[in-house]
Amino acid sequence: MMPLSWRPYILLMRLDRPIGTWLLLLPGWWSILMAATITQTSITTILFYMGLFAAGSIIMRGAGCVINDLWDRDFDRQVERTKARPLASGEIRVKSALIFLTLLLGAGLAILLTFNQTTIVLGFLSIFPVILYPLAKRITWYPQAVLGLTFNFGALMGAASILDTVPVFAWVLYIGGFFWTLGYDTIYAQQDIADDALIGVKSTALKFGERVSQYIAAFYTMTILCFGVAAILAEAGFVFYIGLSAAASHLLWQYRTWDKQNPNSSLKIFRSNRDFGLIIALSAIAEYLF
Repeated sequence: MMPLSWRPYILLMRLDRPIGTWLLLLPGWWSILMAATITQTSITTILFYMGLFAAGSIIMRGAGCVINDLWDRDFDRQVERTKARPLASGEIRVKSALIFLTLLLGAGLAILLTFNQTTIVLGFLSIFPVILYPLAKRITWYPQAVLGLTFNFGALMGAASILDTVPVFAWVLYIGGFFWTLGYDTIYAQQDIADDALIGVKSTALKFGERVSQYIAAFYTMTILCFGVAAILAEAGFVFYIGLSAAASHLLWQYRTWDKQNPNSSLKIFRSNRDFGLIIALSAIAEYLF
């Protein structure tokens, strides 16, 4: 049983909402598995790196949430969905949040330093879009693009952890992940369009307006095309393409099922992207094994 004093910090890290951790983690797992298949890396090494990426994703997603909430605490108080967050409600003070953020970043650094030099450099570079994302909501209609650049760094770091370089397939996987994030986070932002318009927060959901469904279709199409090209560059076999077809079917299901007028539907479809990511990961595992 956790002490009650821990609860606000668990909520601050969004540990009660693990979907964000999955979305940050999965591109790294895809890339590790694809690189490991090329090099026939041992299963123990694969599991070791996947475990490090899992721990790092939990910590760094938490750090990102703290940074976001420090930037947005005044906005969060004005949005029904976010007004109870620990910083917005005053349950955690700014000074305490900064100390907690320092501890999280220190833990993340300790994990990062176990990797090779290329992965370490990429890890440091990934901090900049994390810091800039909350600012993007104030100055551009495309904060989802900044999130896409941030959340898919694992696609570069995963391959680098195995190869100590970033191969072309990893860059294409990163671009595909970028479009994937544009899609799912636009769907997520659809929940808050009324509040965001009122308080002046920008998003692709507001920018696209009535055409949002067409943009989602375009983003998801680009996602599958990029993943297909990445698979070709990684010399993947038919097993992976079977899984990629299943993943494409899942995105089609999302598109056809989503009711953009219903916030509950937006949240459900957003969360289902964990399943999409797991289908890609299982496809890469099957490719490695067979």
